[in-house]
Amino acid sequence: MSKNLLDQETSPYLLQHKDNPVHWRPWGRAALEEAQETGKPILLSVGYAACHWCHVMAHESFEDPHTAGVMNQLFVNIKVDREERPDIDHIYMSALQALSQQGGWPLTMFLTPEGAPVWGGTYFPKEERYGQPAFTDVLESVAATFRQDPDRINHNHQALMEHLSKPPVSRETSEPLILETVMEKILSFMDNEHGGVRGAPKFPQAPLTGFLLRSYYRTGDQAALDEVIRALRHMSQGGIYDHLGGGLARYSVDSRWLAPHFEKMLSDNAQYIDLLTTLYLETGEALFRNRIEETVGFLISHMQSPDGAFYASFDADSDGREGAYYVWQKSEIEELLGAEEAALFCTHYDVSENGNWEETNILNRLNDLHLTDAETETRLLKSRAVLLEHRAKRNPPGRDDKHLADWNGLAISALAHAGIALAQPSWIEAAEKAFDYFADYAAADGRPPHSVCQNIPVHPALSTDLALMIQAALALSRATAIPVYLETAETWTGLINQHYWDEESGSFYLSAADADDIILRSRSIGDAAVPSTEGIQTANLIRLWLLTGQTKYRDQTDTLLKLAVPAAEANLFSATSLLSALDFRLRPIQLVILRQSADRDADLIRTAHKLPQPNLVYFEAESTSGLAAEHPASGKTMIDDQPTAYVCIGQSCSLPITDANQLAKQVNTSIA
Repeated sequence: MSKNLLDQETSPYLLQHKDNPVHWRPWGRAALEEAQETGKPILLSVGYAACHWCHVMAHESFEDPHTAGVMNQLFVNIKVDREERPDIDHIYMSALQALSQQGGWPLTMFLTPEGAPVWGGTYFPKEERYGQPAFTDVLESVAATFRQDPDRINHNHQALMEHLSKPPVSRETSEPLILETVMEKILSFMDNEHGGVRGAPKFPQAPLTGFLLRSYYRTGDQAALDEVIRALRHMSQGGIYDHLGGGLARYSVDSRWLAPHFEKMLSDNAQYIDLLTTLYLETGEALFRNRIEETVGFLISHMQSPDGAFYASFDADSDGREGAYYVWQKSEIEELLGAEEAALFCTHYDVSENGNWEETNILNRLNDLHLTDAETETRLLKSRAVLLEHRAKRNPPGRDDKHLADWNGLAISALAHAGIALAQPSWIEAAEKAFDYFADYAAADGRPPHSVCQNIPVHPALSTDLALMIQAALALSRATAIPVYLETAETWTGLINQHYWDEESGSFYLSAADADDIILRSRSIGDAAVPSTEGIQTANLIRLWLLTGQTKYRDQTDTLLKLAVPAAEANLFSATSLLSALDFRLRPIQLVILRQSADRDADLIRTAHKLPQPNLVYFEAESTSGLAAEHPASGKTMIDDQPTAYVCIGQSCSLPITDANQLAKQVNTSIA
């Protein structure tokens, strides 16, 4: 067999490579069997549609007939979309990191014909440069080693497989002490000038920032809140934010959030909205509300498909250049706005004749992190609308139109949270449409698919998919008070335990027990593009325990934390979603509101929706008759037939509360 076989795939990333002279195969049994039959080693290339350096390597090497000829002669070549198959990506990225190499994409790994990793790297240039050898030299050297030194190959892959197969190591730990230690360490390496972690490149790192925000509520340490505010202000006013169309880019290549890597990912924007919502509720800062509204607007108008689910990403490149769609010359702005309005706009958005980045201008407001007076902001708003209309005539970046369950779960949760907090029912409706899309697919075999593209489910659910969809169901349960969402969360929790839970290690496998095309089932309690299954599902279990009173959820939470937290100690900074769940377990606050069916607009309920505390578990119902006997609010009733709240800590609940101000005061006194 000697042709490129990607033309039957649905992934936009794989289809980008269907016309390469490389004889690409999609990952699967057929490709592995071909390698074993021919005796050729495997060259595995992993990337994604919005990846700039993936495009560079493709143009330089994969589109080059000579390079492709070497690849085809020496290897069975397999191309993987990391967003479509994060389980494959995780196995081989972990192998690369075990070789003490820095991870990243494109991921280039060399495997035995059976699929075991041997050696690899990331981007290899076509010609020798950047201190790296030419890609064809690498290909020939690796192939020669496979032929001439099989003992070395065998040693490498056995050592890597042993490393990858090791379960997490558990040991005793002091849980509260870990939270304090990690908070102090994170604060020590934060950038006190520009926000975020010091240095470049700068990533939003939502789980880490979210942990700091929880630390503020746990300890009352103003420094933790200040760092969160500083980071989100700089992101929101930096060039990493699209000031015309809304939405956050993947990361900034510099230390001050000016120059983004221009790709826009659903996962990053969903987590950005969620963090901003809590921060806006805490501070009331207008900048944060503006960015929530703009970014939600971007998601619904540009990333939500007609069927309700959200697309994966927008590319960084257009017209063959990174960021070409987003950057400006001062002369363009002057021509579009006229001298007076252009002068005002250029002053506020850091636009100059020489440019602020590679002789062009990235719009940003880093020179003034706060909004100005209302009149000026109105004029700037009108100017942005003019520039946006003009920008829409440019050749836009490509869109990856996959629907990923885990990323959609993040978006659903964020929209439900923001929708209820800012009283925007249309946002909640958008979240429900996306949820229904995946729930309909799940109705067929119980589990939602990981990815759907062109209406074709591509791969079965991973544990991250179920965990984040359970989180989404719980968020919609709070936002709508519709019982089916809580019921679905319980059903899917049963499925994640059945197919992914490993009792011995107290952690979840990424792939299901019935996965049949991987060399091993990997686990990771570290956060990546999405928070870890352990972090998300532990928080889900805590919510389910507090919402239903069923102690089986509490018991699994405690088992998971007892084993997973010590296993994460080697790199706690990459496991901050798990630490946030630990914080949640140690100090949950339960708010139960009883109301009549027509009372959802009452002051008491509106106040409850605007409480920012992330450890607050909210339950709204017309009676407590459906609660388990163990539930602390069981048997509570309304007072004088008006909405009535109870704030419960552990098994002890407050006296009934019917006044909105008293409710806020009661919740605030329940935290640090």
